[in-house]
Amino acid sequence: MADGDIRFRRPVEADHARLIRVVDDWWGGRRLRHLLPRLWLQHYTSSSWIAETADGALAGFLIGFISPDDPAIGYIHMVAASPNIRRRGLGRQLYAAFADDLRARGVRELRAITWAGNRQSIAFHQALGFRVDDGPGTVRVYGTTAYADYEGDGEDIVAFRRALEDA
Repeated sequence: MADGDIRFRRPVEADHARLIRVVDDWWGGRRLRHLLPRLWLQHYTSSSWIAETADGALAGFLIGFISPDDPAIGYIHMVAASPNIRRRGLGRQLYAAFADDLRARGVRELRAITWAGNRQSIAFHQALGFRVDDGPGTVRVYGTTAYADYEGDGEDIVAFRRALEDA
């Protein structure tokens, strides 16, 4: 993806309608809209990112935050890229912007989760240097290490961690 093709900026509350309009479609029809209430765009904008094409169309977003209980940890809550521009490095760019930003604020580790059956997401995180958490309570699900019923009955989740080295 050419550098001038995509512009990154912080989200604002007014972006909420744009994001919830596309999130379910961008996640292959999974109903995830409920995971993106307006509060994310009211309280976590200083650590989140919106990506737009040169003509202002929404290209992707990353909603993340610094843990209030452990400021050395940053957490990626939700990330998505338009299906029309996938496989061109946008997800990697969003993660890099988030990591660079949080590293400058003293964060030393990034964390994220995904559904255990989402092989693309698992491979993506591993390609970015995240390791799958294999701590106590993990089991093998869909060929990977996951926490069974992490988010309730049948919601098996893979948890990721990645250390942020000094730049």
